[in-house]
Amino acid sequence: MKHLLKSVALAAGAVWIGGAAIAQEYTMNAVTLAPRQADISRGFAMFIDEVNAEFEGEFKINWRGGPEVMPPFGQAEAVRNGAMDITFTSPSYYSGLVPASSTMNLSFKDYDDIRGTGYYERMNELHAEQDLVFLGEVPATDLAFHVFLNTPIETLDDLDGLRIRVFPTLLPLVKALGGEPLVLPMGEIYTAMERGTIDGFMRGTVGWAEQFQGVVTHVVYPGVYRAGFPVLVNQNAWNELPEDLRSRITTFVRDDLAPRIDEIWAEDVAEGVGQMEKAGFEVIELSGEDAARLREVAIESAWTEIAKTTGDDVAAELRGMLVD
Repeated sequence: MKHLLKSVALAAGAVWIGGAAIAQEYTMNAVTLAPRQADISRGFAMFIDEVNAEFEGEFKINWRGGPEVMPPFGQAEAVRNGAMDITFTSPSYYSGLVPASSTMNLSFKDYDDIRGTGYYERMNELHAEQDLVFLGEVPATDLAFHVFLNTPIETLDDLDGLRIRVFPTLLPLVKALGGEPLVLPMGEIYTAMERGTIDGFMRGTVGWAEQFQGVVTHVVYPGVYRAGFPVLVNQNAWNELPEDLRSRITTFVRDDLAPRIDEIWAEDVAEGVGQMEKAGFEVIELSGEDAARLREVAIESAWTEIAKTTGDDVAAELRGMLVD
């Protein structure tokens, strides 16, 4: 983390120059799981721009870039060891470091509903055990995860035996449905579909459909879970900020900024639907019975797996905040 003064660099605190106090501005470098031009990066850009505007002259986030700067699966560890100050990442990308991180996706609640349960405060405690600061979330409740296929299905049972690309959080669900889950980076999905390595994949509906025209033919509705991107900060860098500034940043992020970010995605989802139609994707709408079963399996399979990695007590506590 860099410490910058508007007029002169000093070790710490404020300085009097010409009778006026010049306050110290703290700058932290940040990376994101996705490139700047990706649709989901809209939320990251809004977060960074608004924090920088709100705390101008006191605190600044310098967005260094995305995967081209640092591999996504290594960003959380880089923040933990001080190679980077901040990451905007996926909950499942660092579940080996903080097993409870994946729970952020495992809900059908929106940000405001979750915020009132104390979940984000509890997550900060669990992250602190690994020398990470959980500042908050870039929420995207409307961005559910859907199954995209190169072949039609009629019922949920038809997923049995299909090879489906997932990110780690979705692995228990696909396995419970009888599919064969494969964990692959987003950048490898198209080639895997083109070569027949996989029969389909799970991801959100925003910003990519036209690129997959010809290799995807069907999309399954409804989707499952919710999207949300944790904002992790290096503990030492965070502790260098004055206590009052830390408190004001946290309050602004959790109580003001995040609820507004959660409301920006409806337009993106509508555009994504239009892109899928243009690309020729046919919608498979599951029956009411299958849709209810999908939701139930999504919750039960994932939370059973969470209990194995976090312990029964922590899993039950977090599930009570996110599901029950």
